[in-house]
Amino acid sequence: MRFDAKTLPEWLQHLEQLHPSAIDMGLARVAQVRDSMGLRPAFPVIIVGGTNGKGSTCAMLSAAYRAAGFKVGTYASPHLLHYNERVAINLVPASDEDIVAGLRAVETARGDTSLTYFEFGTLAAMHHFMAANVDVAVLEVGLGGRLDAVNAFEPDVAAVVSVDLDHQGFLGDTREAIGFEKAGIFRAGKPAFCADPRPPQSLLDHAAAIGADLQVIGRDFSYVNETTQWRWRGRHGQKPGLPFPALRGAFQLGNASLVIAILDALHDLVPVGIGDIKRGLLEVTLAGRYQVLPGRPSIVLDVAHNPHAAGALAQNLLNQGFFETTHAIFSGLADKDIAGVLALLHDKIDVWHVPALDVPRAESPEVIAGLIAASGARGRVHIYPDVAEAYAAARLAAGENDRIAAFGCFKVVADVLALKPR
Repeated sequence: MRFDAKTLPEWLQHLEQLHPSAIDMGLARVAQVRDSMGLRPAFPVIIVGGTNGKGSTCAMLSAAYRAAGFKVGTYASPHLLHYNERVAINLVPASDEDIVAGLRAVETARGDTSLTYFEFGTLAAMHHFMAANVDVAVLEVGLGGRLDAVNAFEPDVAAVVSVDLDHQGFLGDTREAIGFEKAGIFRAGKPAFCADPRPPQSLLDHAAAIGADLQVIGRDFSYVNETTQWRWRGRHGQKPGLPFPALRGAFQLGNASLVIAILDALHDLVPVGIGDIKRGLLEVTLAGRYQVLPGRPSIVLDVAHNPHAAGALAQNLLNQGFFETTHAIFSGLADKDIAGVLALLHDKIDVWHVPALDVPRAESPEVIAGLIAASGARGRVHIYPDVAEAYAAARLAAGENDRIAAFGCFKVVADVLALKPR
């Protein structure tokens, strides 16, 4: 008997219990259900992978397409507060009813095939985009690339934003191994992009072996920061006088440069003018990616959970200016390189507020406190039973000339956002 329910929470609970493991790499099962559902989109599909920067890149792409008047479907993960954030059309999250309709269609088609939570959601998202007749779809890879459910769909353009160490248990423990996995989204004869300034040789070799039309930042496209604006250069010329992206952070120009290269590659199918690009850059928003909330004390939210992202956050904190005291609300998962994150941020924090997290794989606050001490951090460390108490303590301790940085895994940022700061 097939599962059926009326509400999205019931469906999500069902998905969490459906498959024996949360992550089960491979395309055979999801491809089988894809074919049963007839999910062969006629619109252009863009797949975006990478260790960090995927969300920002997808958000800027979608903002530019929306500014140009196209109906753009965006699939991203994980969500911060509501599952609906994962599936959006013109950057508006899908309704519960639309998501349930997609999930029901997957359940009907899958037969005895078992799917993970992410695989189920990926198929349902494409079902929704096809039902809504979008003009273009932007799909964010969940994990890796080659064996990720998103890669069951044929991209017209594929891009790898960055390559660094994360999810080593699934992707390998070197940049070369991880680069090969991420390059698996490239296709023969199709535009492919890499915005990592040091692309792994494995990525370059795979693109060459399959005959992908690879463009690499610094070689085939680039940007020049001109202080009050910036300039993009690519195969077909340059675009001067560009505004800085509304997304904050030292690495966003590289992401924006990749976005323009992708828009340029698909110009014949979904043309986006320079005015639309500028508007998209100015209007883009994305919660939790070096998000600075207005007011005092300054509150910074960042989902930096691996050393590569921590390096970007460290630079962004330095660039933000002087604060008398910086408080951190920080916690993470046991299978992440917490010590690597702390090595890059230990000297940027004066007081650490470490909450326990009620999520699978969460590291204990006592272990994290020990890692903070071992990192050489100078700041005091306090432990709390949850994020709410950690946030309350940080707010109570922080003066108007101080800063609170909430970072680590998505759960930390999500819980702070749920408290509606300010």
